[in-house]
Order: sequence, then C-alpha cells, then structure tokens
Amino acid sequence: MIDFKNAEKAFDFYYNAIESNGVDFDGTKALFNIGFYINNPADNHIHTPYRNWNLDYAEAEWKWYLTGDRNIETLGELYGKIPAIWKRMADGDNNVHSNYGYQWERGYQLDKVVQQLKDNPNTRKAAISIYDGKEIQRYRYDTPCTYAVQFTVVNNKLNMCVTMRSNDLWFGFCNDQYCFSELMKVVAERTGYEIGSYFHFAHNLHLYERDLNKNGLLQRKANYYG
Repeated sequence: MIDFKNAEKAFDFYYNAIESNGVDFDGTKALFNIGFYINNPADNHIHTPYRNWNLDYAEAEWKWYLTGDRNIETLGELYGKIPAIWKRMADGDNNVHSNYGYQWERGYQLDKVVQQLKDNPNTRKAAISIYDGKEIQRYRYDTPCTYAVQFTVVNNKLNMCVTMRSNDLWFGFCNDQYCFSELMKVVAERTGYEIGSYFHFAHNLHLYERDLNKNGLLQRKANYYG
C-alpha cells in the first residue's frame, strides 16, 4: 500500500500512473482497485501547475454540503454560478443525489458517528453510508460515486477511510478529497481526537481523454467545474 505526504503527491503519482498504465475504458484511461494513504489530510490543496485547481470552487462545494441542501441553486449562490456538470446531473427540480452533506445528514448519520466515537474509541460502527440502495431507482441522472466513509480511532488519532465505486482523478478526487478531509477536521474537532491518516479507495480510478495531455493542459484555463 502506498503512503503519500499529501493529496497533491497522490494526484501527481496517479496522474502519471494512469497516463502510463491506464486501461482504455469507456472514454477514459483507468486503474482498478486502487487504495492509498494520505498521511497529512489537512494539507489538502492541489498546487500542480497543469491541474489549475480551483480552491474557491472546492470551498463553495464544501459549504454546499454543509447545508445538506440537494438543490444546485444553493451551490450557485455560494459559488456565483452553477457549474455545467451539476446542471447535467440534476433532476427536474434541480436536485442531485451527490450532495454528500445531504447523505451524511440522512438518518442523522454524522451525529451518530460523532456520538459513537465519543462513547467508544474502539468502535467499528462509526460509518456513514453515502450510496443508498433504497434510492437506486432515483439514481437516473446522478449516482453517488462514494459508497461510504468510516472513522476509526487508533492511538488517540482519528483515521478515515473513503470507499468509492468510481473516481475521476481530475475533478472528483481533487474536490472530493478536499471535502472529505474537511469533514474529517469537523469530526476530530467534535470528538477531541487528533487527526490521523486518510485512506482512499476507488474501484475505478480514471482520467478522461481530454485531461491526459499535460502540455495542452498547461495552456488551458480553469474550466466550467473548478
């Protein structure tokens, strides 16, 4: 299992790995069953020049998750515009299922996780289910990429494991790791534990063809998503 100092190091490594060894898969190059540790989750900014990552967007998305509101118009108010990708994923009421805040508030999952960790540091039950099988018929336009988030305390440090069915390295990983590491900070603050490591697992970790040309990407401005 590979350990990385921070999210940027993980991004750089897997960009090169996918570019070199990825399998052609439905308009992407992909690697399968990829898991790795990020040892300093709080260092969650991506500075890689050809990525041109948009911190303002990532922060707006995180704040949107905190509202628990699935409506993309709320994201538009926080960011100043609604990114095109969310417009494509929304239903007729402008709602999406991939607002992770909505999912972790479903059934008061986040509050229950915090209480479980306070009551028993050795609990193996501090898990949040993002993918809800009961809603599968509603996942027509938007299927959550994340299955679950689990927290474990070892040596008084809070560790987090994120399990994903599918993860676009370019957009998904960069923004998702930011939001999940921010969630980790919230849980650590509410429980009193130090922040430990973040384990990230993706069954399918991929890059779309449009995001595979580094030289071209260096010339490309930040696009519709951030």
